[in-house]
Amino acid sequence: MALIFWISLTALTYTYAVYPLGIWLLAIIRTRKIKKSPYRPSVSIVLACYNEASRLEARLKNLLESDYPNDLFEIVISIDGATDETEAIARRFESSKCRVVSRLERVGKASALNAGVRAANGEVLVFTDARQRFEPEAITHLVSNFGDESVGAVSGELFITPASSGNASEGVGLYWKYDKWIRKSEGRFDSAVGATGAIFAVRRALWRPLPDSTILDDVYTPMSIALQGYRVVFEEQARAYDVAAASAAQEFKRKARTLMGNYQLCQLMPRLMMPTYRLWAQFFSHKLMRLATPLFMMFLLASNAVLAARNANTLYLTSAGAQLVFYVSVILGSRPSGQKPKIRIFNTAYMFSVMNAAALVGLFYFIRGKRDVWVRTK
Repeated sequence: MALIFWISLTALTYTYAVYPLGIWLLAIIRTRKIKKSPYRPSVSIVLACYNEASRLEARLKNLLESDYPNDLFEIVISIDGATDETEAIARRFESSKCRVVSRLERVGKASALNAGVRAANGEVLVFTDARQRFEPEAITHLVSNFGDESVGAVSGELFITPASSGNASEGVGLYWKYDKWIRKSEGRFDSAVGATGAIFAVRRALWRPLPDSTILDDVYTPMSIALQGYRVVFEEQARAYDVAAASAAQEFKRKARTLMGNYQLCQLMPRLMMPTYRLWAQFFSHKLMRLATPLFMMFLLASNAVLAARNANTLYLTSAGAQLVFYVSVILGSRPSGQKPKIRIFNTAYMFSVMNAAALVGLFYFIRGKRDVWVRTK
């Protein structure tokens, strides 16, 4: 039991403290500069859609407000078997700058992205969703990084604003800021292990078609580029905005699918798990250890309870007390927002537990072979 306790405690400490601080320090000690330039390639913005009638018009207007040279960018809208007015709205914007690719059957986001890329003409591909909005300078800031020939993909920065209701927003926002801090450090040191799906760009020449079942296109594509020897970097000035999930249930569903995608990624790209790969340590620490976190949490709780009962050791009693405080905070944070004061520590503890429960569900989905062709986040 003592061995299980110490292994679990060490694993959790490494995942959420040692690795983040370590990569941050390494990024300070050995920062790989990016040779930015006023590089102006042709750009294709690829927007894959399912049923987005309620927000597609506003999204297209937002993209058309970009400050990027008007004759150097286009928008490709790839519609995947929409059953609402998505295609009709997209057709109203159709022009030499905005093209529509549509299919009657619903196949999935990965297939829609592949179709959009096939129709695109740009030297740089920018990927986004219908849900967010860009600042006018976002594309210009993304593209400036491609002046450095070692850069193959660039992730922008997504800012998540709280939903108008629900108790999930605050915890999700804090966790997202923490994760962005890690990604920025990884990019400064060498290369991030993924990108922000809401806003990222890649060199067209390095793009590889997605397997149709791909869940995490925003990790598969950057990692396929990293496997070719290029860097994936983070551009803080390329800003996009989104609204957090209003409820823990929505966030749980999204996170379970995302984490299922990480399991799938290991299957699709086994080379990522090879110690000979240059980003192996980062992928292992940032992605794989997160997947194991719920197991380590359960092992820590169970072993600590047994050890504290057997031996009134100050260390074990203190650890048990800290875990008790955490799980009480989870319970307090789980109450509907109208029944509790808005206390950040409770909300954060609750959403942290929700995300880790989603990791277990994601594993269950992956083992069962569950594959959602499209999940629309409200």
